[in-house]
Amino acid sequence: MDDIAQGWWWLIGGVLLLIAEVVAPGFFLIFIGVAALVTGLFVLLFDLGLAPALALFAIYTALAVYLGRRVYANRPVAASAPHLNDRASQLVGRSAVAVGSIDQHGGRVRLGDGEWSARGGPAEAGERVTVRSVEGNCLIVEAAPKLTA
Repeated sequence: MDDIAQGWWWLIGGVLLLIAEVVAPGFFLIFIGVAALVTGLFVLLFDLGLAPALALFAIYTALAVYLGRRVYANRPVAASAPHLNDRASQLVGRSAVAVGSIDQHGGRVRLGDGEWSARGGPAEAGERVTVRSVEGNCLIVEAAPKLTA
């Protein structure tokens, strides 16, 4: 163990951290692994002792995490269906039927196979309404235009 230079241990540790990132991705070990690799290179090139190597490792880790978060944290991912996991926002624009009378203070509507609390309107039981927006779990509705014959 003593015949292997300290720089090689840093390089081996860095590679192991990068492999661990691939096996269990969490996108954090990559920064520490890169810092260990760079520290290993500096230790091999400049024959540094343990204390300077640890100081370099701490600096490189902080720098790698800072740069990585700055680059990757502000990159929004465009979704093909932005409302996929937000059921309430999927309801905006849909038609519903008033279960009871609806006014600004409240009421209930049937939408699909469920009933939702609603307010807005005004609408009487059995009339069609259109969902304008959602506030929490309450649908904000308006009376649907009536068909004239």
